[in-house]
Amino acid sequence: MIRRTPSPTLPRSVGKGVFRPLSRAVGEVRGGGVTRRNLLTTATALLATPSLARAQAAPRVVVIGGGFGGATAARFVHRADPRIEVTLVEANADFTACPFSNEVIAGFRDIAGQRFTYRAIAADGVRLVNAEATAVDPAARRVTLGDGTVLAYDRLILSPGIDIVWGALPGYDEAAADRMPHAWKAGAQTLLLRRQLEAMPDGGVVVISAPANPYRCPPGPYERASLIAAWLKANRPRSKLLLLDAKDAFSKQKLFQAAWAQLYPGLLEWVSLSDGGKVTRVDPASNTFETDFGSHKADVGNVIPQQRAGRIAALAGVVDRTGWCPIDPVTFESKLQPNIHVVGDAAIAGAMPKSAFAANAQAKVCADAVALLLAGSAPAEPRLINTCYSLVAPGYGISVAGVYRPLNGLLTDIEGAGGTSPLNATAAQRTQEAEYADAWFKTITHEVFG
Repeated sequence: MIRRTPSPTLPRSVGKGVFRPLSRAVGEVRGGGVTRRNLLTTATALLATPSLARAQAAPRVVVIGGGFGGATAARFVHRADPRIEVTLVEANADFTACPFSNEVIAGFRDIAGQRFTYRAIAADGVRLVNAEATAVDPAARRVTLGDGTVLAYDRLILSPGIDIVWGALPGYDEAAADRMPHAWKAGAQTLLLRRQLEAMPDGGVVVISAPANPYRCPPGPYERASLIAAWLKANRPRSKLLLLDAKDAFSKQKLFQAAWAQLYPGLLEWVSLSDGGKVTRVDPASNTFETDFGSHKADVGNVIPQQRAGRIAALAGVVDRTGWCPIDPVTFESKLQPNIHVVGDAAIAGAMPKSAFAANAQAKVCADAVALLLAGSAPAEPRLINTCYSLVAPGYGISVAGVYRPLNGLLTDIEGAGGTSPLNATAAQRTQEAEYADAWFKTITHEVFG
């Protein structure tokens, strides 16, 4: 039988535009436990349980990518029906999480807290293959690995994350990243940017360039700027941070700007697209950012570049001309290739942003749909939830949440069902939001990797 979780009830805040109770529903670590009102379990639309038809061979599901999307999908397909043979293909032996990596850059967190293994997933009954997927044959339903091994599948789930579009910003190639790190994939680049900050003299300038949409983690550049500013304020007080932006508006803008005015006056400057913030070229040799209005020399330069779906998605034929993957919002099946599903950052998910929370929620819906499709049943229309937490300083959190439904082939906001942190929140409320963020990270990493 296909296993299903009990039908959830949405948090009380959904439909009221008030975020604080919705944040609490994510789960908080207090008194030694995580509350049952956990937003992570509400992301899947649930149906009555059908019986899996008898078959000569067990259905085979291959999942490529072991991040929040892929690892979740692998575990939840297996849990939906343990008779499905689930194989998770991931080139890396462990996983380094991007959420909270900005704290590592700013020296408020050790990178060891970002690293997770796949041991629990393997122990859960998922076959783990540490190899790179190098080719997909959609017609034959086969995945080829770097060592020549071929894996057959009935359904394929891709969660390849992002790749950097090298050269999209003139002057920024792979070699340039050694001088001007992007740190948009957690790991070595995170630590490189951290070391550069530590080596910067007091009175130096940090320059961050933020790209146009879409990209992984929309509020990420602004959280990064905030936390680096917090470190500068405490350790390099005569320094300045310049945030050059290819946009005029960004996620949680009012909340960020109010916090910047309060915490970092004269230290952090945001330059919008209209004010000449779009970077048109970089020179890694001189650490210079060029715009149509002039140039800015940095002591530490952080380029957040243009991105696209991870390479295996293009090899599988599920990427369109935007560089991302169009999907059916009910099943996350590719609109370009049958029997292939795409979740996480690589997917074109309409109003739903590219975030770890979103990847986890999408993977649960996708896993449920795959199990039902293999059983010959049709999935119902889902409701998905996303929450984005950001830290503006240690102990100072802000957040935004949304609830989404399929409409006209895309995931669309349900009006009035989400909300943001109050603009006039008290210091205690900001601290509480930071605690919610920490609780969410502990909850999701335990659920996926624990």
